[in-house]
Amino acid sequence: MRYLALTNKDRAEMLAAIGVSSIDQLYDAVPSEFLLKKPIENLPNHQGELEVENILKSYANKNRAASEGPFFLGAGCYKHHVPATVDHLIQRSEFLTSYTPYQPEISQGTLAVIFQFQSIIALLTGMEVANASMYDGATSMGEACLMAIRIKSGRKNIAIFGNVHPDYLEVTKTSLDLHDAKLVSEIDESCAAVVVQYPDFHGEIGDLDEVRKQCDSVGALLICVTNEILSLGLLEAPKQADICVGEASSIGVGLNFGGPLLGFFACKKEFVRQMPGRICGATVDVDGKPGYVLTLNAREQHIRREKATSNICSNQGLCATAFTIHASLLGEIGFKQLALINHKKACDLADELQKVKGVKILNQNFFNEFSVELSKDASEVNKKLLAKNIIGGFAQGNKMILAVNELTSQDDIKSLVLALSEILN
Repeated sequence: MRYLALTNKDRAEMLAAIGVSSIDQLYDAVPSEFLLKKPIENLPNHQGELEVENILKSYANKNRAASEGPFFLGAGCYKHHVPATVDHLIQRSEFLTSYTPYQPEISQGTLAVIFQFQSIIALLTGMEVANASMYDGATSMGEACLMAIRIKSGRKNIAIFGNVHPDYLEVTKTSLDLHDAKLVSEIDESCAAVVVQYPDFHGEIGDLDEVRKQCDSVGALLICVTNEILSLGLLEAPKQADICVGEASSIGVGLNFGGPLLGFFACKKEFVRQMPGRICGATVDVDGKPGYVLTLNAREQHIRREKATSNICSNQGLCATAFTIHASLLGEIGFKQLALINHKKACDLADELQKVKGVKILNQNFFNEFSVELSKDASEVNKKLLAKNIIGGFAQGNKMILAVNELTSQDDIKSLVLALSEILN
């Protein structure tokens, strides 16, 4: 990246042009406790390129990658095997460098992939329509809540039912704060929607029919959130919902040290005009040949800002392509079989952990992730597990959320069970 030096005069002219007196004013929306007030400790001053590379290598060498031993961490980002075909295909220039397909006559490949992605999401969620992807599951949930408020004009509350991912709640709260709306725990006539996670943050699979009844009793919409899309290969599609959103990066994209992620967004057809983002549709050309085109663009880049449903400016197209390739390689039967394998591995782990003194299984039912209560602090247990080259689950006090996948071996399970037996007893 080039270094473009600016003089104080240059900066003053730029600030004057946008109507602010100082650079600090550009960050007024950021709470003061999050602003950097002094240089970051232990960060070296500027160095030459070789020195920087060596410093970064030393940091990288401290990492313990997910593939380097037993791994049981999930909580919204899940490790799965991604076929080599996925990376090979998405690195083709027509996929890797493609941008928004404004000109359908030269973007048929990209549009066809988007249409296939939407079709897969609609099939998995049981919804009638899906858009061309979102940033991630958290922002998808936030957009779903804003959509519900638009549909239920006059209602400003969103009720949270059960255990929803804490990061999703934080992102959604930020979105709602800007619209004078808020998250609540009580379901009543002030609620535009009720949000339920399926399976929930602790892995429990709830009764959507019961939540649907509560929504109908107060005239609220039902928003279903799923942050492990593979679970929809085994669980019943959440057709009870009005809007279904979540995270899809576990198929095709992978962990990648925390990103990029891939949000999905689907809903009933009657609400399509309030859906954020964009939708690709299938048609035929003048010669009767099949073709694809963007049929709905409700974001501010395309229509008047006051009429826009969202300011989402990217559709995560490359990640959606990766998901589509992986899902297509699996096929419907393969997707279900992969989900079944994941569930069986989780059952195997749960069965073994029930034999360990100091471990209590908290779930009545689960997919590939469940919670346990430990006789010691879970964070301290994780540190001792890491010393044995085992990455444990997500820690919350003396509770731990454990996730498995098709790559989890019986030896991995035995290693965790043995290590927990030693640490807890």
